[in-house]
Amino acid sequence: MTQTKTRSPELRVAEEAIAGLRQDLIHDAFAYRPMGPMRTDGVLTRRLSEGLRARAEWTPHAVVLAAALLVFMIGFSITGNAGVLVSGLMPAACVGMTLVRPVGAFWMSMALMPVSMVAGSSDGPWVQSTFFAHLVVLVVVAARTKPRTAAWLWGLTVLFGTLLENVGGWNAGPSTPAMAVASAFALLLVCVVQIRREAEREVTVQRTVTAVERDRRTLLEERTTIARELHDVVAHHMSVVAIQAEAAPYRVENPPPELEQAFLTIRENAVAALTELRRVLGVVRAEDYEAPDAPQPTLAELDGLLANVGEAGLPTEKTVTGAVRELPQGVELSAYRIIQEALSNSLRHAPGATAKVEIGYVLGGLGLRVVNGPPTAPAKPSPGAGHGITGMRERVAMLNGEMTAETTAEGGYEVTAFIPVPAAPSDAPAETAGEQT
Repeated sequence: MTQTKTRSPELRVAEEAIAGLRQDLIHDAFAYRPMGPMRTDGVLTRRLSEGLRARAEWTPHAVVLAAALLVFMIGFSITGNAGVLVSGLMPAACVGMTLVRPVGAFWMSMALMPVSMVAGSSDGPWVQSTFFAHLVVLVVVAARTKPRTAAWLWGLTVLFGTLLENVGGWNAGPSTPAMAVASAFALLLVCVVQIRREAEREVTVQRTVTAVERDRRTLLEERTTIARELHDVVAHHMSVVAIQAEAAPYRVENPPPELEQAFLTIRENAVAALTELRRVLGVVRAEDYEAPDAPQPTLAELDGLLANVGEAGLPTEKTVTGAVRELPQGVELSAYRIIQEALSNSLRHAPGATAKVEIGYVLGGLGLRVVNGPPTAPAKPSPGAGHGITGMRERVAMLNGEMTAETTAEGGYEVTAFIPVPAAPSDAPAETAGEQT
């Protein structure tokens, strides 16, 4: 009988801590990691001019180099020319090294502590220059790594400094407890800023993902609405096919059996297609969807829509050009819905304005233009979903058309669309001017 040995939680925590130390401060410690330019989209930097923003990108580099110069000057003022190498130049080099090899700069600053004790005139691991240099190194390295790394930096610094003081018996100058307190406050501030920035970054990513999902859901909702409306159009055509197939044999005296069987097959297929259409409608139907009692509208009912819009406060003028002809029902329905949605947007967003609806019948298709003037009163908050433009674009794209929606120079809004329609042989080649209402 075998027994499975399980590790204690304390052992797992210790192993994870050692693995984190190895990953953060040992693995590729002296790798080349240059500090990148600072972001200039903050509250203050975004207000600068382009030239100043380009220079502001290198502000962190300038601050680090200025700190390195200050360390050198402190070391030179303490020891003069005799010990400037250990107390001034080498600590300054550690500070400057954080720009390209941050983790390596930390280890170099740690190694400088016993060197300054042995080779310098110090009676302890810290003098003013090495104290300030190591504090700057801790802050810069913590800012360029993870909050977990900051804990390792602080712990190793306190442990090594305490060990040197106890073993060497040195207590003069800035002590390790002072370094522990100063670095703790500095690293805590850096970690708070890092955590806040990471939270803002995650919120920004989440908002972006939410916006993409919302746009995708809006698109699917509009396509579902179009599919429900087109179901009625297709169902009407299939019903006509079934009725005509059933009545056709009675129009011929003594039809051959083959003809009767052919019409019977057509009718059965039409009925089967209607059944499948109802199933499709059940898939795309919303929970609160109610089947319309009236047929889907066409451009013939456009005058009634304009009258209703006018009573709601949007006087609208209609202009029709070209030879008016009957178009496929799907085109008529889409054109009607596009005009309806464009006028609805004008009512919501341009109170007090007037609108124009232009319909152009050409051999290649149908042109639409809905334009409203500038509003004369402030627009009230709209309870709509804000999907009107998306729905219009989907209707036009479904018919392989083109559409534009943009503001006008006068301050109004204009929606133009062209829906291609293959010309029927009976269409007249000439176009005549239409009506105005």
